[in-house]
Amino acid sequence: MGKIIAIANQKGGVGKTTTAMNLAAGLGVLEKKVLLVDVDPQANSTSGVGFDPREIENGVYECLIGKVKAKDIILETKSPNLYLLPAHIDLVGAELEFVNEEDREQMMKNALLEIVNDFDYIIIDCAPSLGILTLNSLTAANSLIIPIQCEYFALEGLGKLLNTIKIVQKRLNTELTIEGLLLTMYDTRLRLSNQVVEEVKTHFQDLVFKTIIHRNVTLGESPSYGETIIIHDATSKGAINYLNLASEILENEQKKLEEENLVSNE
Repeated sequence: MGKIIAIANQKGGVGKTTTAMNLAAGLGVLEKKVLLVDVDPQANSTSGVGFDPREIENGVYECLIGKVKAKDIILETKSPNLYLLPAHIDLVGAELEFVNEEDREQMMKNALLEIVNDFDYIIIDCAPSLGILTLNSLTAANSLIIPIQCEYFALEGLGKLLNTIKIVQKRLNTELTIEGLLLTMYDTRLRLSNQVVEEVKTHFQDLVFKTIIHRNVTLGESPSYGETIIIHDATSKGAINYLNLASEILENEQKKLEEENLVSNE
């Protein structure tokens, strides 16, 4: 069964979409079949892997309202083993539209149910808010990656997000775990970057990924070409960082499986 990982932080500009796109691409290069789900009304993941959101007729919104089946609108990207469930502008109104829906937090889970076994990983790029769309993503996910930029106010708002996660775990998705906190936009020249890394590691210890995403020009450029960093420049620091993150996630998965096997054999 495929693993669903949501990438979430209600703060904008923390590298959420960059992480969703390029982690998905990294897992694809490591021979995993991956679906990237764009649940951000800005549709940056959709354009970032080479599709014009204005030309998307059916996307995540239509899946959520039950108009189309997810499997019928999945798009193949240029990146190896990477597929896309796209977004378009209609998602903007979804927050208000879904407020009075019954089981409104379960819509994403239901939409992905029939395709979850078709992929090794499903990566959800969440909206930069803690609204209905993000709640839907957290309800559908097995785990969550929280990107944190290595800048001033890095931990601001994190408490609110962790609170929301606790509520989701209690009421909507008891299986939800935190895959890890990912430090992004790290600049080796700045003392502040190093201070943030130390602070986050002191607070959260083993929850922090060993891989750190460095500030990198090509990472910022690649979406404007409609390409993941792996397609755009496979030798860049950004590509190497995200391949390392993908490897770290696979290694952690392997360790968990081995631990579970040990426990069940005792």
